[in-house]
Amino acid sequence: MKTNNSAERVIQHLRGLIAGEKGGARLPSVRALMGTLHAGPATIETGLRRLVEEGLIEARPGQGTFVAAPPSAPGVTGTTDLDWQTMALGPARATGDATANALAELASMPSPGALALNAGYLPEELQATALLTGAATRALRRPGLWGRHAPEGLEALRAWFATASGAFQPHEITICPGTQAALAAAFRALAAPGDPVLVESPTYVGALAAARAAGLHPVPVPIDADGLRPDLLAEAFRSSGARLLYCQPTYANPTGAVLATDRRGAVLQIVRRAQAFVIEDDWARDFPLDTEAAPAPLAIRDAGGHVIYVRSLTKCAAPGFRIGAIAARGAALERLRAARLIDDFFVSGLLQEIAVQLLIAPAWPRHLRTLRSALRARRDALADAVRARLGAQSLPHLPPGGLHLWVRLPEAVSDLALSEDARRADILLSPGRHWFPAEAPAPYLRLSFAAIAPEAAPGVMARLGSLLARRSL
Repeated sequence: MKTNNSAERVIQHLRGLIAGEKGGARLPSVRALMGTLHAGPATIETGLRRLVEEGLIEARPGQGTFVAAPPSAPGVTGTTDLDWQTMALGPARATGDATANALAELASMPSPGALALNAGYLPEELQATALLTGAATRALRRPGLWGRHAPEGLEALRAWFATASGAFQPHEITICPGTQAALAAAFRALAAPGDPVLVESPTYVGALAAARAAGLHPVPVPIDADGLRPDLLAEAFRSSGARLLYCQPTYANPTGAVLATDRRGAVLQIVRRAQAFVIEDDWARDFPLDTEAAPAPLAIRDAGGHVIYVRSLTKCAAPGFRIGAIAARGAALERLRAARLIDDFFVSGLLQEIAVQLLIAPAWPRHLRTLRSALRARRDALADAVRARLGAQSLPHLPPGGLHLWVRLPEAVSDLALSEDARRADILLSPGRHWFPAEAPAPYLRLSFAAIAPEAAPGVMARLGSLLARRSL
Protein backbone atom coordinates (compact mmCIF):
# COMPACT_ATOMS: atom_id res chain seq x y z
CA MET A 1 0.00 0.00 0.00
CA LYS A 2 1.52 3.29 -1.11
CA THR A 3 1.36 6.30 1.17
CA ASN A 4 2.23 9.95 0.71
CA ASN A 5 4.67 11.89 2.85
CA SER A 6 1.95 13.18 5.19
CA ALA A 7 0.67 9.67 5.85
CA GLU A 8 4.23 8.45 6.46
CA ARG A 9 4.64 11.20 9.05
CA VAL A 10 1.47 10.00 10.75
CA ILE A 11 2.71 6.40 10.66
CA GLN A 12 6.05 7.31 12.22
CA HIS A 13 4.30 9.33 14.92
CA LEU A 14 2.04 6.38 15.73
CA ARG A 15 5.00 4.01 15.85
CA GLY A 16 6.58 6.29 18.43
CA LEU A 17 3.39 6.31 20.49
CA ILE A 18 3.06 2.53 20.60
CA ALA A 19 6.76 1.84 21.25
CA GLY A 20 7.07 0.31 24.69
CA GLU A 21 3.32 0.36 25.33
CA LYS A 22 1.55 -2.79 26.47
CA GLY A 23 -1.18 -4.42 24.47
CA GLY A 24 -4.54 -2.76 25.06
CA ALA A 25 -3.19 0.76 25.58
CA ARG A 26 -5.56 3.30 24.03
CA LEU A 27 -4.28 5.60 21.29
CA PRO A 28 -5.38 9.24 20.80
CA SER A 29 -8.58 9.79 18.83
CA VAL A 30 -8.56 10.77 15.17
CA ARG A 31 -9.59 14.28 16.15
CA ALA A 32 -6.72 14.53 18.66
CA LEU A 33 -4.22 13.25 16.08
CA MET A 34 -5.50 15.78 13.55
CA GLY A 35 -4.75 18.57 16.03
CA THR A 36 -1.34 17.23 16.98
CA LEU A 37 -0.13 16.50 13.47
CA HIS A 38 -2.04 19.20 11.57
CA ALA A 39 -3.30 16.57 9.13
CA GLY A 40 -6.69 15.85 7.62
CA PRO A 41 -8.93 12.92 8.66
CA ALA A 42 -8.20 10.95 5.47
CA THR A 43 -4.45 11.14 6.12
CA ILE A 44 -4.89 10.03 9.74
CA GLU A 45 -7.09 7.12 8.65
CA THR A 46 -4.51 6.05 6.05
CA GLY A 47 -1.83 5.88 8.71
CA LEU A 48 -4.06 3.98 11.14
CA ARG A 49 -5.06 1.52 8.43
CA ARG A 50 -1.40 0.77 7.63
CA LEU A 51 -0.63 -0.13 11.26
CA VAL A 52 -3.80 -2.22 11.53
CA GLU A 53 -2.63 -4.19 8.48
CA GLU A 54 0.76 -4.69 10.14
CA GLY A 55 -0.94 -6.01 13.25
CA LEU A 56 0.48 -3.29 15.49
CA ILE A 57 -2.84 -1.73 16.44
CA GLU A 58 -6.45 -2.82 16.44
CA ALA A 59 -9.59 -0.79 15.78
CA ARG A 60 -12.61 -1.38 18.02
CA PRO A 61 -15.77 0.14 16.50
CA GLY A 62 -17.30 2.69 18.81
CA GLN A 63 -14.34 2.55 21.21
CA GLY A 64 -11.26 3.74 19.31
CA THR A 65 -7.87 2.28 18.40
CA PHE A 66 -5.64 0.32 20.75
CA VAL A 67 -2.15 -1.16 20.81
CA ALA A 68 -2.38 -4.79 19.70
CA ALA A 69 -1.19 -7.52 22.03
CA PRO A 70 2.02 -9.19 20.78
CA PRO A 71 1.34 -12.52 19.07
CA SER A 72 2.25 -15.69 20.92
CA ALA A 73 4.87 -17.96 19.45
CA PRO A 74 3.48 -21.05 17.70
CA GLY A 75 2.68 -23.75 20.22
CA VAL A 76 3.31 -21.45 23.18
CA THR A 77 0.49 -20.55 25.51
CA GLY A 78 0.46 -18.59 28.74
CA THR A 79 3.61 -17.23 30.37
CA THR A 80 6.86 -18.83 29.27
CA ASP A 81 9.08 -20.06 32.11
CA LEU A 82 12.52 -18.48 31.63
CA ASP A 83 13.91 -19.26 35.08
CA TRP A 84 16.33 -21.81 33.55
CA GLN A 85 18.37 -18.91 32.17
CA THR A 86 19.43 -17.87 35.68
CA MET A 87 21.32 -21.15 36.11
CA ALA A 88 22.70 -21.18 32.58
CA LEU A 89 24.07 -17.64 32.78
CA GLY A 90 25.68 -18.08 36.19
CA PRO A 91 26.84 -15.16 38.37
CA ALA A 92 26.20 -11.66 37.05
CA ARG A 93 29.09 -10.11 35.14
CA ALA A 94 29.90 -6.51 34.23
CA THR A 95 27.17 -6.36 31.59
CA GLY A 96 24.57 -6.57 34.32
CA ASP A 97 26.03 -4.23 36.95
CA ALA A 98 24.67 -0.84 38.01
CA THR A 99 27.03 1.07 35.73
CA ALA A 100 26.01 -0.91 32.64
CA ASN A 101 22.36 -0.48 33.59
CA ALA A 102 22.88 3.28 33.91
CA LEU A 103 24.46 3.34 30.45
CA ALA A 104 21.52 1.38 29.03
CA GLU A 105 19.13 3.90 30.56
CA LEU A 106 21.03 6.80 28.95
CA ALA A 107 20.94 5.03 25.58
CA SER A 108 17.23 4.15 25.73
CA MET A 109 14.67 6.13 23.78
CA PRO A 110 12.66 8.56 25.94
CA SER A 111 8.90 8.16 25.95
CA PRO A 112 6.93 10.68 23.84
CA GLY A 113 6.57 13.96 25.70
CA ALA A 114 9.40 13.31 28.17
CA LEU A 115 12.13 15.93 28.61
CA ALA A 116 15.44 14.07 28.32
CA LEU A 117 17.82 16.08 30.52
CA ASN A 118 19.85 12.87 30.79
CA ALA A 119 20.62 12.91 27.06
CA GLY A 120 24.18 12.73 25.79
CA TYR A 121 23.36 13.79 22.24
CA LEU A 122 22.09 16.82 20.39
CA PRO A 123 18.31 17.21 20.22
CA GLU A 124 16.78 16.92 16.77
CA GLU A 125 16.54 20.66 16.17
CA LEU A 126 20.33 21.06 16.58
CA GLN A 127 21.40 18.02 14.54
CA ALA A 128 23.01 18.31 11.11
CA THR A 129 20.07 16.56 9.47
CA ALA A 130 19.97 18.53 6.22
CA LEU A 131 23.74 18.33 5.79
CA LEU A 132 23.70 14.59 6.39
CA THR A 133 20.93 14.15 3.83
CA GLY A 134 22.95 16.03 1.23
CA ALA A 135 26.11 14.12 2.11
CA ALA A 136 24.25 10.81 1.83
CA THR A 137 22.92 11.75 -1.62
CA ARG A 138 26.43 12.50 -2.84
CA ALA A 139 27.85 9.39 -1.17
CA LEU A 140 25.39 7.10 -2.94
CA ARG A 141 26.90 8.13 -6.28
CA ARG A 142 30.34 6.84 -5.31
CA PRO A 143 31.45 3.58 -6.96
CA GLY A 144 32.28 0.56 -4.83
CA LEU A 145 30.17 1.77 -1.94
CA TRP A 146 28.71 -1.64 -1.13
CA GLY A 147 31.91 -3.62 -1.55
CA ARG A 148 34.51 -4.69 0.98
CA HIS A 149 36.56 -2.01 2.70
CA ALA A 150 39.87 -2.02 4.52
CA PRO A 151 39.42 -2.72 8.25
CA GLU A 152 41.23 0.50 9.11
CA GLY A 153 38.75 2.61 7.09
CA LEU A 154 38.60 4.86 4.04
CA GLU A 155 41.87 6.66 3.35
CA ALA A 156 40.21 10.07 2.91
CA LEU A 157 38.42 9.79 6.26
CA ARG A 158 41.54 8.62 8.08
CA ALA A 159 43.42 11.55 6.57
CA TRP A 160 40.83 13.98 7.93
CA PHE A 161 41.04 12.56 11.47
CA ALA A 162 44.84 12.59 11.31
CA THR A 163 44.97 16.24 10.25
CA ALA A 164 42.37 17.23 12.82
CA SER A 165 44.33 15.53 15.62
CA GLY A 166 47.54 17.38 14.75
CA ALA A 167 49.46 14.43 16.13
CA PHE A 168 48.96 11.35 13.96
CA GLN A 169 49.46 10.15 10.39
CA PRO A 170 46.62 8.58 8.35
CA HIS A 171 48.12 5.08 8.65
CA GLU A 172 47.86 5.39 12.47
CA ILE A 173 44.07 5.99 12.37
CA THR A 174 41.40 3.29 12.58
CA ILE A 175 37.75 4.19 11.87
CA CYS A 176 35.21 2.94 14.44
CA PRO A 177 31.41 3.05 14.75
CA GLY A 178 31.51 5.76 17.40
CA THR A 179 33.45 6.41 20.60
CA GLN A 180 31.87 3.61 22.63
CA ALA A 181 33.15 0.94 20.23
CA ALA A 182 36.59 2.55 20.25
CA LEU A 183 36.74 2.55 24.05
CA ALA A 184 35.55 -1.05 24.30
CA ALA A 185 38.27 -2.16 21.88
CA ALA A 186 40.93 -0.12 23.67
CA PHE A 187 40.19 -1.56 27.10
CA ARG A 188 40.30 -5.11 25.73
CA ALA A 189 43.45 -4.53 23.70
CA LEU A 190 45.58 -2.57 26.15
CA ALA A 191 45.01 -4.48 29.40
CA ALA A 192 44.22 -8.00 30.58
CA PRO A 193 41.21 -9.09 32.66
CA GLY A 194 41.89 -8.38 36.30
CA ASP A 195 44.17 -5.41 35.60
CA PRO A 196 43.58 -1.99 37.20
CA VAL A 197 42.78 1.02 35.03
CA LEU A 198 43.06 4.57 36.39
CA VAL A 199 40.09 6.85 35.69
CA GLU A 200 39.07 10.36 36.64
CA SER A 201 36.52 10.52 39.42
CA PRO A 202 33.84 11.22 38.30
CA THR A 203 34.11 10.07 34.69
CA TYR A 204 32.09 8.94 31.68
CA VAL A 205 29.75 6.13 32.69
CA GLY A 206 30.19 4.43 29.30
CA ALA A 207 33.94 4.15 29.88
CA LEU A 208 33.34 2.60 33.30
CA ALA A 209 30.91 0.09 31.79
CA ALA A 210 33.33 -0.80 28.97
CA ALA A 211 36.27 -1.21 31.34
CA ARG A 212 34.31 -3.47 33.66
CA ALA A 213 32.96 -5.49 30.73
CA ALA A 214 36.62 -6.10 29.73
CA GLY A 215 37.29 -7.43 33.23
CA LEU A 216 39.27 -4.38 34.37
CA HIS A 217 39.07 -2.73 37.79
CA PRO A 218 38.61 1.08 37.63
CA VAL A 219 40.72 2.93 40.20
CA PRO A 220 39.49 6.48 40.95
CA VAL A 221 41.80 9.49 40.70
CA PRO A 222 40.14 12.65 42.09
CA ILE A 223 39.85 15.78 39.96
CA ASP A 224 39.18 19.42 40.69
CA ALA A 225 38.13 22.38 38.54
CA ASP A 226 41.46 22.08 36.67
CA GLY A 227 41.12 18.37 35.91
CA LEU A 228 43.34 15.52 37.07
CA ARG A 229 45.60 16.24 40.03
CA PRO A 230 49.12 15.15 39.04
CA ASP A 231 50.19 14.41 42.62
CA LEU A 232 47.30 11.98 43.15
CA LEU A 233 47.78 10.49 39.68
CA ALA A 234 51.41 9.65 40.42
CA GLU A 235 50.42 8.03 43.70
CA ALA A 236 47.66 6.03 41.99
CA PHE A 237 50.14 4.61 39.47
CA ARG A 238 52.55 3.69 42.27
CA SER A 239 49.99 2.08 44.57
CA SER A 240 47.94 0.24 41.93
CA GLY A 241 50.61 -0.87 39.49
CA ALA A 242 48.31 0.23 36.65
CA ARG A 243 49.62 0.59 33.11
CA LEU A 244 46.54 2.30 31.69
CA LEU A 245 44.83 5.64 32.32
CA TYR A 246 41.53 6.78 30.82
CA CYS A 247 40.90 10.52 30.86
CA GLN A 248 39.03 13.36 29.15
CA PRO A 249 41.36 16.38 29.26
CA THR A 250 38.95 18.68 27.41
CA TYR A 251 35.38 19.38 28.63
CA ALA A 252 35.20 16.18 30.66
CA ASN A 253 31.90 14.34 30.85
CA PRO A 254 30.16 14.86 33.29
CA THR A 255 31.89 17.84 34.97
CA GLY A 256 32.98 19.91 31.97
CA ALA A 257 36.45 20.31 33.55
CA VAL A 258 39.46 21.15 31.36
CA LEU A 259 42.90 19.84 32.30
CA ALA A 260 44.93 22.96 33.05
CA THR A 261 47.77 23.82 30.68
CA ASP A 262 50.42 23.54 33.41
CA ARG A 263 49.15 20.07 34.34
CA ARG A 264 49.19 18.55 30.85
CA GLY A 265 52.93 18.14 30.66
CA ALA A 266 53.02 16.80 34.22
CA VAL A 267 50.35 14.17 33.46
CA LEU A 268 52.24 12.94 30.40
CA GLN A 269 55.51 12.84 32.34
CA ILE A 270 53.86 10.67 35.01
CA VAL A 271 52.47 8.35 32.33
CA ARG A 272 55.90 8.04 30.71
CA ARG A 273 57.58 7.25 34.03
CA ALA A 274 55.00 4.53 34.67
CA GLN A 275 55.61 3.08 31.17
CA ALA A 276 51.84 3.28 30.74
CA PHE A 277 49.25 4.20 28.14
CA VAL A 278 46.66 6.96 28.39
CA ILE A 279 43.39 6.79 26.46
CA GLU A 280 42.58 10.39 25.59
CA ASP A 281 38.83 10.65 24.97
CA ASP A 282 38.45 13.86 22.97
CA TRP A 283 34.68 13.53 22.56
CA ALA A 284 33.88 17.27 22.98
CA ARG A 285 36.52 18.84 20.70
CA ASP A 286 33.76 20.46 18.63
CA PHE A 287 32.08 22.10 21.62
CA PRO A 288 34.20 25.02 22.88
CA LEU A 289 31.68 27.59 24.11
CA ASP A 290 33.82 30.37 25.57
CA THR A 291 36.75 30.32 23.14
CA GLU A 292 37.17 29.95 19.39
CA ALA A 293 38.91 26.59 19.71
CA ALA A 294 39.37 23.85 22.28
CA PRO A 295 42.80 23.31 23.88
CA ALA A 296 45.19 21.18 21.83
CA PRO A 297 44.97 17.44 22.50
CA LEU A 298 47.40 15.76 24.89
CA ALA A 299 48.51 13.64 21.95
CA ILE A 300 50.33 16.60 20.39
CA ARG A 301 52.81 16.54 23.30
CA ASP A 302 53.43 12.78 23.08
CA ALA A 303 56.40 11.52 21.09
CA GLY A 304 56.70 8.10 22.71
CA GLY A 305 53.46 6.37 21.68
CA HIS A 306 51.87 6.61 25.12
CA VAL A 307 48.64 8.37 24.03
CA ILE A 308 45.78 6.43 22.48
CA TYR A 309 43.54 9.08 20.95
CA VAL A 310 39.76 8.75 20.47
CA ARG A 311 37.44 11.17 18.68
CA SER A 312 33.90 10.99 17.30
CA LEU A 313 31.68 12.83 14.81
CA THR A 314 28.48 11.46 16.35
CA LYS A 315 28.06 14.12 19.02
CA CYS A 316 28.31 17.11 16.69
CA ALA A 317 26.24 15.63 13.83
CA ALA A 318 23.47 13.24 14.94
CA PRO A 319 23.06 10.22 17.25
CA GLY A 320 22.54 7.80 14.35
CA PHE A 321 25.73 8.93 12.63
CA ARG A 322 28.02 6.36 14.26
CA ILE A 323 31.45 7.41 13.06
CA GLY A 324 34.58 7.86 15.16
CA ALA A 325 38.27 7.06 15.12
CA ILE A 326 40.99 5.71 17.36
CA ALA A 327 44.67 6.53 16.84
CA ALA A 328 47.79 4.81 18.17
CA ARG A 329 51.36 3.90 17.27
CA GLY A 330 53.48 0.77 17.33
CA ALA A 331 52.34 -2.55 18.76
CA ALA A 332 49.39 -0.82 20.46
CA LEU A 333 48.01 0.09 17.02
CA GLU A 334 48.22 -3.53 15.85
CA ARG A 335 46.47 -4.80 18.97
CA LEU A 336 43.71 -2.21 18.61
CA ARG A 337 43.14 -3.12 14.97
CA ALA A 338 42.97 -6.80 15.87
CA ALA A 339 40.35 -6.04 18.54
CA ARG A 340 38.31 -3.96 16.10
CA LEU A 341 38.53 -6.64 13.40
CA ILE A 342 37.02 -9.21 15.75
CA ASP A 343 34.11 -6.88 16.49
CA ASP A 344 32.78 -6.17 12.99
CA PHE A 345 35.52 -6.38 10.30
CA PHE A 346 34.94 -2.78 9.14
CA VAL A 347 32.57 0.16 9.44
CA SER A 348 29.89 0.47 6.77
CA GLY A 349 31.31 2.03 3.60
CA LEU A 350 28.16 4.09 3.24
CA LEU A 351 28.59 5.74 6.64
CA GLN A 352 32.26 6.40 6.00
CA GLU A 353 31.61 7.97 2.62
CA ILE A 354 28.83 10.11 4.09
CA ALA A 355 31.34 11.31 6.69
CA VAL A 356 33.82 12.27 3.97
CA GLN A 357 31.15 14.17 2.03
CA LEU A 358 29.94 15.89 5.21
CA LEU A 359 33.38 17.05 6.30
CA ILE A 360 34.31 18.55 2.91
CA ALA A 361 30.98 20.39 2.57
CA PRO A 362 31.38 24.22 2.83
CA ALA A 363 28.37 24.30 5.13
CA TRP A 364 29.96 22.06 7.77
CA PRO A 365 32.01 24.83 9.49
CA ARG A 366 28.91 27.03 9.47
CA HIS A 367 26.94 24.25 11.17
CA LEU A 368 29.54 24.04 13.94
CA ARG A 369 29.53 27.81 14.49
CA THR A 370 25.73 27.92 14.63
CA LEU A 371 25.68 24.91 16.93
CA ARG A 372 28.13 26.45 19.39
CA SER A 373 26.13 29.66 19.53
CA ALA A 374 22.93 27.74 20.28
CA LEU A 375 24.64 25.58 22.92
CA ARG A 376 26.15 28.64 24.60
CA ALA A 377 22.70 30.21 24.94
CA ARG A 378 21.25 26.98 26.31
CA ARG A 379 24.10 26.49 28.77
CA ASP A 380 23.81 30.02 30.14
CA ALA A 381 20.03 29.87 30.45
CA LEU A 382 19.99 26.54 32.27
CA ALA A 383 22.93 27.53 34.51
CA ASP A 384 21.13 30.75 35.50
CA ALA A 385 17.96 28.79 36.23
CA VAL A 386 19.84 26.19 38.31
CA ARG A 387 21.58 28.83 40.41
CA ALA A 388 18.41 30.86 40.84
CA ARG A 389 16.48 27.82 42.06
CA LEU A 390 19.14 25.77 43.89
CA GLY A 391 21.68 28.42 44.88
CA ALA A 392 25.12 29.34 43.56
CA GLN A 393 26.72 26.48 45.52
CA SER A 394 24.89 23.96 43.33
CA LEU A 395 26.94 25.02 40.29
CA PRO A 396 30.22 26.63 41.41
CA HIS A 397 31.90 26.18 38.00
CA LEU A 398 30.39 26.95 34.61
CA PRO A 399 31.71 24.42 32.07
CA PRO A 400 33.54 26.23 29.24
CA GLY A 401 32.44 23.58 26.75
CA GLY A 402 30.70 20.26 26.28
CA LEU A 403 27.01 19.48 26.65
CA HIS A 404 26.34 19.13 30.38
CA LEU A 405 26.04 20.79 33.78
CA TRP A 406 27.27 18.96 36.89
CA VAL A 407 24.84 20.02 39.62
CA ARG A 408 25.43 19.34 43.30
CA LEU A 409 22.35 18.54 45.38
CA PRO A 410 21.82 19.14 49.12
CA GLU A 411 23.48 16.46 51.24
CA ALA A 412 20.19 15.03 52.54
CA VAL A 413 18.73 14.43 49.07
CA SER A 414 19.10 11.12 47.24
CA ASP A 415 19.97 11.61 43.58
CA LEU A 416 18.31 8.28 42.78
CA ALA A 417 15.08 9.15 44.58
CA LEU A 418 14.90 12.61 43.01
CA SER A 419 15.51 11.12 39.56
CA GLU A 420 12.67 8.67 40.08
CA ASP A 421 10.35 11.48 41.19
CA ALA A 422 11.33 13.44 38.08
CA ARG A 423 10.80 10.44 35.80
CA ARG A 424 7.21 10.18 36.99
CA ALA A 425 6.87 13.85 36.04
CA ASP A 426 8.28 13.11 32.53
CA ILE A 427 11.69 14.67 33.26
CA LEU A 428 14.60 12.29 32.75
CA LEU A 429 17.70 12.91 34.88
CA SER A 430 21.06 11.17 35.26
CA PRO A 431 21.93 10.44 38.92
CA GLY A 432 25.47 11.45 39.72
CA ARG A 433 26.48 8.34 41.63
CA HIS A 434 26.70 6.27 38.43
CA TRP A 435 29.52 8.51 37.16
CA PHE A 436 31.85 7.65 40.05
CA PRO A 437 34.05 4.54 39.89
CA ALA A 438 33.68 4.15 43.66
CA GLU A 439 31.41 5.75 46.26
CA ALA A 440 30.06 9.19 45.41
CA PRO A 441 31.26 11.85 47.89
CA ALA A 442 28.02 13.83 47.51
CA PRO A 443 24.74 13.68 45.55
CA TYR A 444 24.92 15.12 42.01
CA LEU A 445 22.92 15.29 38.82
CA ARG A 446 24.23 15.52 35.28
CA LEU A 447 21.90 17.79 33.30
CA SER A 448 22.15 18.15 29.53
CA PHE A 449 21.78 21.83 28.66
CA ALA A 450 21.65 20.84 24.98
CA ALA A 451 18.24 19.29 25.56
CA ILE A 452 16.36 22.42 26.58
CA ALA A 453 15.62 25.68 24.78
CA PRO A 454 16.69 28.82 26.71
CA GLU A 455 13.16 30.08 27.24
CA ALA A 456 12.07 26.76 28.78
CA ALA A 457 14.89 26.51 31.34
CA PRO A 458 13.25 28.53 34.18
CA GLY A 459 10.04 26.51 34.00
CA VAL A 460 11.84 23.19 34.00
CA MET A 461 13.95 24.17 36.99
CA ALA A 462 10.83 25.37 38.80
CA ARG A 463 9.38 21.88 38.40
CA LEU A 464 12.61 20.24 39.54
CA GLY A 465 12.87 22.68 42.42
CA SER A 466 9.41 21.69 43.60
CA LEU A 467 10.32 18.00 43.51
CA LEU A 468 13.55 18.74 45.37
CA ALA A 469 11.70 20.76 48.01
CA ARG A 470 9.40 17.84 48.72
CA ARG A 471 12.40 15.51 49.04
CA SER A 472 14.09 17.95 51.44
CA LEU A 473 11.19 18.03 53.89
